[in-house]
Amino acid sequence: MPSSKINFTVAKIASFSCAIDKKQSFIWDTSVPGLGVRATSAGAKSFIFQAKLHGDTVRVTIGSTSAWPIDKAKEEARRLQRLIDEGKDPRSEKAEKREAYEAQKKEARRKEITFGEAWDDYVAGRRHRWSERHYQDHLVLAKAGGEPKWRSKQLSQPGPLHELRTYRLCELDSAKLADWLKRHNVARPTVAARAYRLVRAFIRWADEMPEYEGLVSQKTYQTRVVKDAVPRTGAKLGDVLQREQLSAWFTAVKNLPNPVVSTYLQGLLITGARREELAGLKWQDVDFQWRSLSIADKVEKDGRTIPLTPYLHQLLLRLKDLNAILPSARQLKIMQARGEEWTPSDWVFFSATSADGKIADATWSHKKALTHAGLPHLTLHGLRRSFGTLCEWIEMPSGISAQIMGHKPSALVEKHYRRRPLDLLRSWHDKIENWILTEGGIAQPDVTAISILKV
Repeated sequence: MPSSKINFTVAKIASFSCAIDKKQSFIWDTSVPGLGVRATSAGAKSFIFQAKLHGDTVRVTIGSTSAWPIDKAKEEARRLQRLIDEGKDPRSEKAEKREAYEAQKKEARRKEITFGEAWDDYVAGRRHRWSERHYQDHLVLAKAGGEPKWRSKQLSQPGPLHELRTYRLCELDSAKLADWLKRHNVARPTVAARAYRLVRAFIRWADEMPEYEGLVSQKTYQTRVVKDAVPRTGAKLGDVLQREQLSAWFTAVKNLPNPVVSTYLQGLLITGARREELAGLKWQDVDFQWRSLSIADKVEKDGRTIPLTPYLHQLLLRLKDLNAILPSARQLKIMQARGEEWTPSDWVFFSATSADGKIADATWSHKKALTHAGLPHLTLHGLRRSFGTLCEWIEMPSGISAQIMGHKPSALVEKHYRRRPLDLLRSWHDKIENWILTEGGIAQPDVTAISILKV
């Protein structure tokens, strides 16, 4: 340490400056060992403390001379000297205080995180593990609303989860969650129950992520007040086609002006597939020679293969021919103006108006057909439910109908020991299609004309 020392005063510190030929200069106090003032070539001056610890030089900046009075700087220097005497490094203490401060700031920022911010992170991070339908559920139930409804001038309502977006995650407690459920349960209990299940999965995820851990506990949805507020939804017992309604339904659906929609609706009833599964069918998934359909399954990772029944085989062949027909001259001109080149669609249930080129939603057309036939309300999922119900008329084994429909195996034997070949499924699938067509008053196709080629 330099031997030249002075007694620190305000005037002496004010007159001290860095030497012209140096980047920094020092002066030291005579009354407090280790206390100095450092002046830099840039004009900055600060109190410092310097001492020896285990033979090494330790230097700590106390603070600016304009912010620290001399007596306070001397007091701090004496405190730092006591740490040195105890064998402690003042720099470690300073680092610990900085870490504690940064941790405090980080925790304060964490507590400001909203449900919406964490939700967006959750959806983006988990999307690759979800089916497209499950991903869309997360978007639709959390949407802001305000978009025009399909075929309506009305604007869509916000999804139930959108209301939670502004909540700070650490404020989402059982009382708020229960109140939210009760209010949404009044208008749409099924949607509210679905939204609750998504929130429940989100909370479990958040409680396991380091950046959100501890902000919202899993106990939030486990309390009695929340469980009592969860809507109780049962099976839609009336959402199914009865045997005596098949004739009227087929007549109305076959008379729809759009052959793609007509075939799609009949396909839902004949295969029992989920509406998104069938809508996502591509021509590469259809094997006309061996009469099979490869369907992307939400349960089985690699999808499932089901028989292509004779009547549906006939309908899809007509769609394939229709898909290969050139658009009108006017449509071609519009496409050329856009720089687009026409090619047949890869989608089985193609659409010229949808954004992705495949059928989006046939609900409106189905409602129109039901009204024309004088039939009660029936959802598109009700057609899937109808297939499973109608299979009982021919006493089809439940395991076979479940495998065709893509249900998750419900028993140990079904899960691990049943591997039914496509031929076995086909014998029953052809049989139920034949029964449905007979009850619906539809002429049976010529099976021999489309029989599987033998090798």
